[in-house]
Amino acid sequence: MIAIKIAQLAKGDPIKIMIFLGIVSAFASALLDNVTTILLIFPISILIAEQLKIDFIPFLFTEIFSVNIGGAATLIGDPPNLIIGTKSGLGFNDFLFNMGPLVIINMFFFLALMVIFFHKKLHVSRLRKTKIMEMDSSRIIKDKILLNKSIFVFILVMIGFLSNVVTNIGLAIISISGATLLIIITKENPEEIYKKIEWSTLFFFAGLFVLVDGLAATGLISDIGDFILYITKGDSKLTVILTVITSTIFAPIIGVVPYTISFTKVIGELIPQMGKDVAPLWWALSMGVCFGGNMTLIGAAANIVGVNIAKKAGKDIGFFYFFKFGVIITLQSLVLSIIYLLVRYF
Repeated sequence: MIAIKIAQLAKGDPIKIMIFLGIVSAFASALLDNVTTILLIFPISILIAEQLKIDFIPFLFTEIFSVNIGGAATLIGDPPNLIIGTKSGLGFNDFLFNMGPLVIINMFFFLALMVIFFHKKLHVSRLRKTKIMEMDSSRIIKDKILLNKSIFVFILVMIGFLSNVVTNIGLAIISISGATLLIIITKENPEEIYKKIEWSTLFFFAGLFVLVDGLAATGLISDIGDFILYITKGDSKLTVILTVITSTIFAPIIGVVPYTISFTKVIGELIPQMGKDVAPLWWALSMGVCFGGNMTLIGAAANIVGVNIAKKAGKDIGFFYFFKFGVIITLQSLVLSIIYLLVRYF
């Protein structure tokens, strides 16, 4: 519904639609998660592109890159941030106030790049624009009562996240309490809800934590920490810059989740040598893994999901075609991250 409203707000102008969809995707991913945002918005974007008789690839790339950038803004926006928050003790508001400004700056430059990349493909006739204005967005919502109940609980959960710094209830308890409340007030069958939980992903995370702890027990993680200190000579500024660069390069190759779990252990080894203010190290890691996920097709889950949806719609996006755009977006994010880290924390 929001995607159609955006298209109508842009009066059917494809460039404006692409920009608005990027902004909404980034905002939604910060509050939901990247994969959910792509699943909700991209199918409607395909419909809008079909009505305008244009290629939906510009919309797809804008939304994929936007969710990976926007997800970095909050603790719950991207799985790596949840891992970092758990290991560092940094809360929802810490991520919002430290990562949020960079995400806004990054989105501004990113959207400008997308216009440069795709402006030649985004021209349509007035007749096509008129068809967009005639679309009925209200037909998209199947159950308005359920929507209202969901929005109410969602707002309560967000309030809980923001006030957690005072209440100290814990994000996990707040999340599960919200889910429980929603099941109760909607009278949904809990068994049907449980079937939709990604159990395989949860067990994957559990196994990964065990594996990384095993590596730490062998002393490998400690050796990596010592090597980084040897290269940087204990210089905190250099260590932070090296962290964001290596994370940006290696996370999308290894996988952002395994890399994040491993590097949180490395940071644990660096903390005794770095002094009290190690927060910039955590932010550098978050920037590297979240923004670095844009570099390759397999760099983030949202990338794979978006490309799969595109394939079902008749567009097969190859690894190198994705990489051609992703590496430029990632390089831009890396440069902005380094500047932001140096200006704000040193």
